[in-house]
Amino acid sequence: MALLIESYDETNSLSEEHLALAEEVLQKAAEMEGIHEEAEVSLTFVTDERIQEINREYRDKDQPTDVISFALEEQGEDEMMIVGADMPRILGDIIISIPRIQEQADAYNHSFERELGFLAVHGFLHLLGYDHMTEEEEKEMFQRQKDILNQYGLTR
Repeated sequence: MALLIESYDETNSLSEEHLALAEEVLQKAAEMEGIHEEAEVSLTFVTDERIQEINREYRDKDQPTDVISFALEEQGEDEMMIVGADMPRILGDIIISIPRIQEQADAYNHSFERELGFLAVHGFLHLLGYDHMTEEEEKEMFQRQKDILNQYGLTR
């Protein structure tokens, strides 16, 4: 396995099956994105209150959101990439609001599992540099998400 995933459920409300599903869909995404070297991702599930705190602190948006990603490979100006020969790539952190999974699954009329997979893949693709700031970027990113979820078997 090329992708090492550290999962944390701060709410203690997800089942083992849901945690396993999130990890498996991320493995599929890594495989389809050509990540063959060892890489690490942190995946944390939180409450709406906690994700709102994070959103306020890091994005100046005082509201809950569904998923936030912190890419550790993004370099700012005057930053150097530190890579050791025996160190895995550390892609970053994905934080998902559990209440938002259910709300959005209901709103889009699909399963909790499909929305869980969607948000995990969405966050993961952000770690790899995908974005949706322009219509073209959004089209590319959302098609990639759909392809990964379909390959995994999480269809709408």
